Amino acid sequence: MSYDFDLFVIGGGSGGVRCARIAAGHGARVGVAEERFWGGTCVNVGCVPKKIMVQAAEYGMWAEDAAAFGWDITKGAHDWKRLAAARDAEVQRLSGIYSRLLLGAGATIFEARARFLDPHTIEVGDRRVTAERIVIATGGTPSRLDIPGAELAHVSDDLFTLPALPRRVVVIGGGYIAVEFAGILNALGAEVELMYRAPLPLRGFDEDIRSALAEGLTAAGIRLNPDVSPTRIARAGDELIVGMSNNFMRECDAVFMCTGRQAKTAGLNLDAAGVETRPDGSIIVDEDHATSAKHIHAIGDVLDRLNLTPVATAVGHALADTLYGGKPRKVSYQNVPTAVFSSPPIGTVGLTEAEAAALGPVDIYVTRFNPMRHTITKREGRRTLMKLVVCQSSQRILGAHMIGEDAGEIMQGIGIAVAMGATKADFDRTIGIHPTAAEEFVTLRTRTREAGVAVAAQ
Repeated sequence: MSYDFDLFVIGGGSGGVRCARIAAGHGARVGVAEERFWGGTCVNVGCVPKKIMVQAAEYGMWAEDAAAFGWDITKGAHDWKRLAAARDAEVQRLSGIYSRLLLGAGATIFEARARFLDPHTIEVGDRRVTAERIVIATGGTPSRLDIPGAELAHVSDDLFTLPALPRRVVVIGGGYIAVEFAGILNALGAEVELMYRAPLPLRGFDEDIRSALAEGLTAAGIRLNPDVSPTRIARAGDELIVGMSNNFMRECDAVFMCTGRQAKTAGLNLDAAGVETRPDGSIIVDEDHATSAKHIHAIGDVLDRLNLTPVATAVGHALADTLYGGKPRKVSYQNVPTAVFSSPPIGTVGLTEAEAAALGPVDIYVTRFNPMRHTITKREGRRTLMKLVVCQSSQRILGAHMIGEDAGEIMQGIGIAVAMGATKADFDRTIGIHPTAAEEFVTLRTRTREAGVAVAAQ
């Protein structure tokens, strides 16, 4: 059968664009459809604009701290509209690069919604096209809690279209988006309350990191409400009232519901293609990222597996190499370094203490200290914590975790070592760069404690 395209990619985010561009470079006839904006969530309403706003928040803190170093700087009011204009211009620039990369590679782009008509036929806007293989890379979308008044709350996308900074904000959620947004809004001048249903924020992260983050958020002036859930949101004049499961309520000017994301598969008509999904809409794939229809693949957040832009990009590249480049390969989902741009920020790679201890005895090394900058500024809540989780038998580093300034930058290098299988001895014989915070990872000599199944049984 003759098809219009060798490969058709549904979704113009980071993973979809990389897959399409590499496949086209290998000589495949490629089409790509994107209904909203090129670059997907990360470029437009995620990583990029969020990081710009995190940096804006940091400048306010640095202005306050400058006096300790002899600079006479008066911190004025923050200009939200000026920040928004600079942020949006950069987002527009990057989004344009994505579409130009596709065109430069020889792909055909469609700025329209795509849906399946049958396993090889796709309706794109008012056209029908056929493809031998198809990749679904439609990403995710923010979800809302099913409570009365949920429609009155903003979701994460809305931060980047707010016309002004709200004076009082309630952020609902304990995940990385929630803690990042709480830190941004607080540092830019809002009164922020963070509400989450667990004892500590960042479920799934290492417990020491979670505890240290709660301390840092509190020191920054964010009011924490652990072990509670919102029960309703109501409007009272110009205010919003958030009811809480502990029978208290909060008055505010805006609510951000950062309570997770779900796979963006609604409207794709996956049944017509024979693609199976989980009850939450995420697509089921095998180890080759093939769906139940083997000529159709899925990558990125639409899988709800490890929702990180670099992972989607790497998988998209590997899939294109496998299908069209004669270089079959897979991307590991293990030991993926990541960062949370909270205040203070977090970097992490590998297993948490609890995860590693469930597999066997581990040695734990922890250090906490004030970074040099804040021994001068005396700023509270900016202590650094670093942690190594080490297998007792092999002495291999199973996990590395950090909360503190530059955590993300430092963890990228540590991530290489962990992915390569470095041991504690490898870290010990590495000379530190002095004076830096990063050197603490290679000067941890005294074991803090041991943990694990065998240890607990002793």
